Amino acid sequence: MRFSLNKIIFVCLISFTFGSKAQNTAISTEINTNLASQCPIPFYANIADETGKQANENFTIISTTSTIKKGQYAAFSGGVTLLNQDKSVVADQLTVNRDTATVDANGDIHFQNKGIDIFADSLNINQLQQTTSLNAASYQLNGSAGHGNAKKININGNGKTLSFLDSSFTTCYDAVPDWQMRASEITISSDKKSLEAYHARFSLFDIPILYIPYLTMPLSNDRVSGFLYPTISTSNSSGLEVEAPYYVNIAENMDATITPRYMSRRGTQLITQFRYLQDLQSGQIDVEYLNKDTKLTNSDNARYLARLQHIGTFSERFRAHIDYTAISDDNYLVDLGSNQFSANDAYLYQIGELAYFADNWQTTIKMQDFELLGSHQLSYKTLPQIEFSLQQSLANFDGIFDLYSEFSSFDTADKTKPTAQRYHVEAGLLYPIVTPAWFLNSEFKVLQTNYSQKNIRSGSLLEKNISRTLPKVRLHGGVNFDRNLSLFNQGYNQTLEPQLQYLYIPDKEQKNIGIYDTTTLQDDYNGLFRDRRFSGIDRIAQANQISWGVTSRLLTADNTEVLRLSLGRIVYLNDSKFDDSDQEALVDKSAFAADIFIHINRQWQFSSDIQYNNDLGVTNKSQTSFDYLFSDNQTIQLNHRYARDVSGESLEQMSLATNIKIAQRWQIVGRFSQDLQGKRSIESYAGLEYSSCCWGIRFTYHRNINSTIDDTSNINENRDAFDSSFNIQFVYNGINSNKSSNSVGDMFNSSIFGYKRPYFLNN
Repeated sequence: MRFSLNKIIFVCLISFTFGSKAQNTAISTEINTNLASQCPIPFYANIADETGKQANENFTIISTTSTIKKGQYAAFSGGVTLLNQDKSVVADQLTVNRDTATVDANGDIHFQNKGIDIFADSLNINQLQQTTSLNAASYQLNGSAGHGNAKKININGNGKTLSFLDSSFTTCYDAVPDWQMRASEITISSDKKSLEAYHARFSLFDIPILYIPYLTMPLSNDRVSGFLYPTISTSNSSGLEVEAPYYVNIAENMDATITPRYMSRRGTQLITQFRYLQDLQSGQIDVEYLNKDTKLTNSDNARYLARLQHIGTFSERFRAHIDYTAISDDNYLVDLGSNQFSANDAYLYQIGELAYFADNWQTTIKMQDFELLGSHQLSYKTLPQIEFSLQQSLANFDGIFDLYSEFSSFDTADKTKPTAQRYHVEAGLLYPIVTPAWFLNSEFKVLQTNYSQKNIRSGSLLEKNISRTLPKVRLHGGVNFDRNLSLFNQGYNQTLEPQLQYLYIPDKEQKNIGIYDTTTLQDDYNGLFRDRRFSGIDRIAQANQISWGVTSRLLTADNTEVLRLSLGRIVYLNDSKFDDSDQEALVDKSAFAADIFIHINRQWQFSSDIQYNNDLGVTNKSQTSFDYLFSDNQTIQLNHRYARDVSGESLEQMSLATNIKIAQRWQIVGRFSQDLQGKRSIESYAGLEYSSCCWGIRFTYHRNINSTIDDTSNINENRDAFDSSFNIQFVYNGINSNKSSNSVGDMFNSSIFGYKRPYFLNN
């Protein structure tokens, strides 16, 4: 709003005198929530509040002396303060010229508005042009560590835009900043969300390191277009790599990130990501494209990866889900890597799904496929799969009528394999009884499956049309006991939870049915009480068995679990038969399953899952984890995995993961995985991070087995047995948290065997 020069209020307070900047400004410190507690940001007291006067759209001027020439000008000196609704000025001398509609000030000036504090030698306010200019200035952004110097600062439109000429910018407060950007011009929007710089020169420890003709940089956590942190790395596979992500804030509900990735041994790759969010709809499109991989002398084909993800809800009952990926070659992830998948992924899941949810029933239509990477046996795709499920309470009966039906059409690109259409129905009664002290679930069902199989090879046991009918009886019950217990002068509640299950499914010949979507489920303690041994329904194992198990827990007064011991076993009342000899070998009828969890305190934790063969005196499978959690999320974890028979060979691996703060500003991260059977390293991952109040730097090293997925492809040329990479990233702290990559602490999740602490989610 324009001010009127004939409505200036003059207040002369001889007893109230403003002195120099050091005297007239109360400086305190506040802690910016984005920084560590040891990084204070200067805070300047509100000038208007210090005077006790109410600022408005007119000028209020306070001084010790004044000289006024009516209708022309007014001159003030001696601790002058100018108050206006959008700005405040403290100066030694100040002159108001009515003819030119200007205000000029000199000597030890402090200018303040809602977004910035500026200290300068001279000031000019032009009311007609709505501009403010300050010369020989230094500035501090409010609520941010951003500050610097400028030969001249122009403020346009009552503070809408700030322009800094021949200026500097940094978040460091040392006499010589650790890092600094100098530019011919820096422009900052009034909301302080972004910064634009022209002819920017970056220096580190006063040493020039980078020149950029033009850049935009976010100054807050808000979504603002601009460059994110660049990343520099080197690896045996791709050589020197440089990534410079650029974020584009397209609209309130959509954005994009464009990342050129230079690889000295392969060329320049373009990585793009587009995200959108609408009412009940969200999605993401990722495209990675390398026109020519210069490392591959025998191939000129482009290498690419494209992925579409979408989740949507239509009205209150319809839901859609799409996840589709296309990839140029099987070795793409191994050679180039991707944020979408891990380098050791063996397949890419592709699905399109539409579901409808009613009050007591639902139906789903799926189209799903697998993009296999490597010379694996081609899998089946379902085009389509239609599922229907219903649960209906029965009148005058506490039971539930349960119905599940499925139609699946299986096809494959392997013309030597059979195809099939399968229709399956499970119908029956459920009678659940649940009380705080005990439970009993009864289940009586009939399983009906029909197959129509085609492309059957001569001599195969498969038949064209199959009908399989099986009854199923399942009784699963348990009792919950508890008592108060005192251990080591600490009160606990101890539980004893035995449970028993009887499962009956008769034997049925199934060699005449192909295997389309079925595999063996993982055996563990919880698996003792499943009603099936296979994930799909191409094989339904005969069962006449009793599963028993007992769990005991120790709980604190606030119900924190500090100890859990579980032990169980399946007792076979007669031999469970299988049509396939390879499936028969997977059943261990003498195995105990145990689950152990010890949570001594917040720092110490131990967990283990074990399957032990009592007759042979050997361990079939085990997975053990030992954790120690320091303060401030510092962690050491030791893992051991063992399997006695994996495709005819034993597997034993050990890994160590650590995340430790070694000094106030230094943090190290490491993960090391070793194959104890093969006596070789599987993966080594190490990181070192330095973070101060105003900048940080991250170094990471990664060495892993370089998988050769497709032995027949010429894309395998020039591939080493191991790939090693080194990564360096510089970040500036104190103004925002926008990043192009995560900190070294996130390596726990990005490595092949990511850090897991499944029992520690609520503590």
